[in-house]
Amino acid sequence: MLGLIILGAAVTLRGMNAIKHEGERAALGVAIRPEFPIFAERSHKKALAYLDTAASAQKPTCVIERLSSYLSREHANIHRGAYALSADATQMYDQARSKIANFIGAKNEREVIFTRGTTESINLVAHAYEKFFNAGDVILLTLLEHHSNIVPWQLLAKRKGLRLEFVDITAQGELDREDFARKLKTLRPKLVSMTQVSNALGTIVQLQDLVPLAQASGARVMIDAAQSAPHTIIDVAKMGADFLALSGHKLYGPTGIGVLYGRLELLEAMDPFMGGGDMIRSVTTEGSTWAEPPSKFEAGTPAIAEAIAFSTAIDFVQKVGLEAIHRHEEEVFGYGLELLRAERGVTLYGPAAYGRPQASIISFNVEGIHAHDLSTVADDCNVQFRAGHHCAMPLLKRLGIQSSARASLGMYSCREDFEQLREAVRYALKLFR
Repeated sequence: MLGLIILGAAVTLRGMNAIKHEGERAALGVAIRPEFPIFAERSHKKALAYLDTAASAQKPTCVIERLSSYLSREHANIHRGAYALSADATQMYDQARSKIANFIGAKNEREVIFTRGTTESINLVAHAYEKFFNAGDVILLTLLEHHSNIVPWQLLAKRKGLRLEFVDITAQGELDREDFARKLKTLRPKLVSMTQVSNALGTIVQLQDLVPLAQASGARVMIDAAQSAPHTIIDVAKMGADFLALSGHKLYGPTGIGVLYGRLELLEAMDPFMGGGDMIRSVTTEGSTWAEPPSKFEAGTPAIAEAIAFSTAIDFVQKVGLEAIHRHEEEVFGYGLELLRAERGVTLYGPAAYGRPQASIISFNVEGIHAHDLSTVADDCNVQFRAGHHCAMPLLKRLGIQSSARASLGMYSCREDFEQLREAVRYALKLFR
């Protein structure tokens, strides 16, 4: 059995390497739950079945305590004060950047920009890289994208007279690789921006094959790793992408903090995203010059506490181990998928419904019940999942649906969550029929 002890921000795991067979994998979710205070609540007759981690992950005690500790006893503004409290805060903030650079495999910590999240990271590139586009240039996206990887490019296209094109998906919900290759060849896009894991379906995009193809066609490549970073190892050096974005709150960290990775030579050539303090080299009444990255893209007082607590979340994830998390989630995913597949009236969406690889997200509908109604009824059973278009309206339109229910996993997920979900589905069927 897995033993786990957490003292403040320190995490000690015993026996993690011993997780081998299916039963032990499933036990991780149960064993890790005491580290997440929300699961200790007993205000409901049933345990909390939280199946909305794709929207935002719950927070472990060590992250909550680190945030509280910094705000209570360690806070000062950074990069400005000539006193110990400010110097210490600056050091912790800079250490957080270094830790996250290591986590994603960045060769240089200056390639890591702190933002408010994936959405701001993508908007940053859409603005700061704007000068490299000319009227008529093509930006290639895919139908798997979250709105935050569509709308910023639509706004840029309107400003600069660009063309947006979309790679199609297959009937199974996977990226159409033939269409991708064809559009690279015929359109010669200036930039390709695509997700690594679909937030609506859990579709896994094989970036190791597609990034080199896109770059060989002359395109810069941006990756939305919001959904992939909590579940798999990210190595930007091996991936070869020019830009990558992720969010802290999906990685068991605080809200309001995220990361943009960018190749240093690109960041150096780009314009600032926002103007203000700390991003300048000099300011006169005639004009200003810019600091070097990352400072150039971090105007004003940053999310200091959140960055420091995010680094604690990274510590927590690494101590548990992304490989162990992946194995555990894979087992629970397979169990939940088969439970839902066996239920009458349930339609599954995504590659896993066809025996294809899929990650951490199960989208489905129940015949005769709107997804929002299903979610409301499930909440009465203390089962929480997302319902709607999941900020992926073009994708759902391509599938011929307006909304779906979406159950998504985290390290704390367990088989019992899906057993409660099954009971909620059965309860809803009784109510609506």
